[in-house]
Amino acid sequence: MKKLIVVGASSGMGMRIATDFARLGWRVGIAARREDRLKEISELYPDRIEYMAIDVTAEDAVERFYKLIEAIGGMDYLLYAAGCGWQNPELDVAKDRQTLDVNVIGFTRIVNAAYKYYKETANVSRGHIAVITSVAGTKGIGVSATYSASKRYQWTYLQALDQLAHIQHVDVAITDIRPGFVDTPLLVKGKDYPMEMSVAYAAPRIERAMLTGRRVAVVDARWAVACALWRCIPDALWRRLALRL
Repeated sequence: MKKLIVVGASSGMGMRIATDFARLGWRVGIAARREDRLKEISELYPDRIEYMAIDVTAEDAVERFYKLIEAIGGMDYLLYAAGCGWQNPELDVAKDRQTLDVNVIGFTRIVNAAYKYYKETANVSRGHIAVITSVAGTKGIGVSATYSASKRYQWTYLQALDQLAHIQHVDVAITDIRPGFVDTPLLVKGKDYPMEMSVAYAAPRIERAMLTGRRVAVVDARWAVACALWRCIPDALWRRLALRL
């Protein structure tokens, strides 16, 4: 039986993907800050889902993460789906700090712990670290400066970790999953977003990218084209674009 840990599983994409795999018979460990919500989700598949309240910004996050791995008897896949972000044109430092705590410090803490687990454990099968990042890392977005920068950090970190795994002969695949706008609690309710996707539409595409071991996957094809064009915009022109997402 395959074993999956989902960090950031109390809502949105993390919750959907965790329950999808539990329904398929996988052993699934779910983690997030909201223990009451995790308990509700685990009761959908009580024989397949274990939960652990983990705040990725807390000092005990790694200890609790390893306890969750032990609770399900190992970890074939990690999906890091936790995320934080704001539209913050006022450059509110408190909002920026919260974004950095989750998307940079918390992300690094958990991904490092997963990498070390695969490095130090004699696994029969290959380990896999998948992270839901964002297309927002493509260019610096003025109204979401810290969020877009934090996603670029994740892109670069995963690329570096993939190289490190090769250097250290650690048998782990690294997958960077970059969705466009998905209708989750991160989006402002009642606002129209370009090429917005439902969770039901995006989840199978994210799952496929993870299972096929793709190094980088943009979700979906429309966003892949948009990002390719996005990267071609010169900085002198980019600074003049008034993006109000």
